[in-house]
Amino acid sequence: MDLNEQGSLLDEVEKLRQKMIDVARHQGFASEESVEISQRLDQLLNQLQTQQTN
Repeated sequence: MDLNEQGSLLDEVEKLRQKMIDVARHQGFASEESVEISQRLDQLLNQLQTQQTN
């Protein structure tokens, strides 16, 4: 993984993290949208971790 890809992925992680916080504040942590965002965030973090170990 080159630094541009990693930086882009980190940017996306940060944007999703902030969106999840905003949605959870307004709709609750257990709302469907909060859970969906959390799951997508988990996928991105797993992808980032996998790419960093290769």
